[in-house]
Amino acid sequence: MDNKKIFFLSLVSIFALTSTGLALAAGDAAAGEKKATAQCASCHGANGEGIGENPKISGMDQAKFIKSMNVYKTGEKKHMMMEMFAKKLSDQDNADLAAFYAAKK
Repeated sequence: MDNKKIFFLSLVSIFALTSTGLALAAGDAAAGEKKATAQCASCHGANGEGIGENPKISGMDQAKFIKSMNVYKTGEKKHMMMEMFAKKLSDQDNADLAAFYAAKK
């Protein structure tokens, strides 16, 4: 492969990786708060502090939150309630929830 092709492919790869990061930043914390109040708070607490055996999700990194929700959504990780809720959420819902919980330190 010549140097021009390598340079072009490198730029395309960098753009693809950067745009993925931008998609994560698109979450709306205010919208996430409304969604969390409706579904997540009963098990994870109003601010994601965790209740009983349910884990703390406040302060969680947005990418980690989204990845966690996706493994429940696909059934890769098993938990009856989480699978049920995750399957109902769109990518935007997950981004909004991730932004809300990431802001809660």
